[in-house]
Amino acid sequence: MNNCRVRVKEIFKSIQGEGPYIGVEQIFVRFCNCNLKCNYCDTEFSPNEYFEEFSAYELADYIKKFDANKIHSISLTGGEPLLSVDFLKEFLPLVSKYKIYLETNATLPDKLQEIIDFVDIIAADIKLESSTGIKNSYQYHDKFFEISKKKECFAKVVFNEKITKEEIKLCCDLAVKHSIMLVLQPEMKGNNFAVNTDFAAEVFDEFLSLYPNTRLIPQVHKFLNVR
Repeated sequence: MNNCRVRVKEIFKSIQGEGPYIGVEQIFVRFCNCNLKCNYCDTEFSPNEYFEEFSAYELADYIKKFDANKIHSISLTGGEPLLSVDFLKEFLPLVSKYKIYLETNATLPDKLQEIIDFVDIIAADIKLESSTGIKNSYQYHDKFFEISKKKECFAKVVFNEKITKEEIKLCCDLAVKHSIMLVLQPEMKGNNFAVNTDFAAEVFDEFLSLYPNTRLIPQVHKFLNVR
């Protein structure tokens, strides 16, 4: 028994607002800390910000207050949950009756390998330099998606008006190689799109011409004004 403890920013029940599982009810566990700092990130983390600290057993006891038959899944989000992989190895077996939905930046493939047997659905990002400022993420994504083939996985691509044709091709090449759905997500500024709908439609058409298994799905929870 490792008795790991982890910092959690918040735990709440809401609907999933992104990707192909829009509208399902989930319990969200938002972990603190991230190994990246994307330009569009809407989650603030600072040393002085409120958090709660849990052991694996304490968090499992908290989660078990929710009826597994009445929610779709537990969403592990952040931040980057895979930074807490030692904790997850202890925690996830304790909540095995719940479906586990991992939201991740897809840059830590070795850590995914350690817990993939306990995960059901992987919502992974493809980080475009044009929208995130993150360089050379594709090498990590490639290995990550290779490992994720053991489970259901789709990739979210947040884009703005700076997206390039080269980035579109790289995303589609990854998707073809690993047979994953691409979910295009227009960047948001508050509750508004950072791009106009005509541009979003043009980007969508460009993706579709290279990879048919692509969806254009905005962050619906922001329009509904829910968390």
